[in-house]
Amino acid sequence: MIIEATHIHKSFGSLEVLKGIDLTVAPREIISIVGASGAGKTTLLQILGTLEAPAEGASLKICGEEVTRLSARRQAELRNRQIGFIFQAHQLLPEFTALENVMLPALIAGESRSKVRERAFGLLERLGLAERASHKPAELSGGESQRVAVARALINSPAVIFADEPSGSLDTANKQSLHQLFFDLRDELGQTFVIVTHDPDFAAQADRMIVLRDGRIEAIHTRTEAPTEEHIG
Repeated sequence: MIIEATHIHKSFGSLEVLKGIDLTVAPREIISIVGASGAGKTTLLQILGTLEAPAEGASLKICGEEVTRLSARRQAELRNRQIGFIFQAHQLLPEFTALENVMLPALIAGESRSKVRERAFGLLERLGLAERASHKPAELSGGESQRVAVARALINSPAVIFADEPSGSLDTANKQSLHQLFFDLRDELGQTFVIVTHDPDFAAQADRMIVLRDGRIEAIHTRTEAPTEEHIG
């Protein structure tokens, strides 16, 4: 398994956000996480991605490594090497070009600039952005910026990519294109995705759809089932 999470609890002050989540994610799976606002979707994603720590007693293994026992430095190294992130706001650095934004995680990992540059350009080319490599974020459309963010998430060949409402700010055409890209990357590269979304059509296309309600998993639907829109939130 890429991810094995058990007894995941999380509170912020007196507010208990997650109330005991058990979840596994297999290689090449696309998992969607859905639920009404306040159900705990983003908090769960942040814990699985090691951006937040769960309460004591939890276990979180990524690629077989128990994350809760690692130092902050080792967690950061694991996050850089094994995890990619895509957010609703693409979070590209405005002073850097598309190519430089994609290169950044690999440079942080200590790889040589020449090799990283070649790999980053190849990813942009794969995503149809070769001609936009030298452009800065302000010169890119919303759809282009989000594809650059996808390339950045892929640069270190992570075991899993976490995405939080990645298409939430896109128009219909770019949204559908981005969603299809996730499935293409799974098929071509064997990439694993865990995606928080409010899009009912995309959520239902995932291999498994995890429905959260009040900090707990209410239901798990496979692609062959037909969840109702009330589950999406």
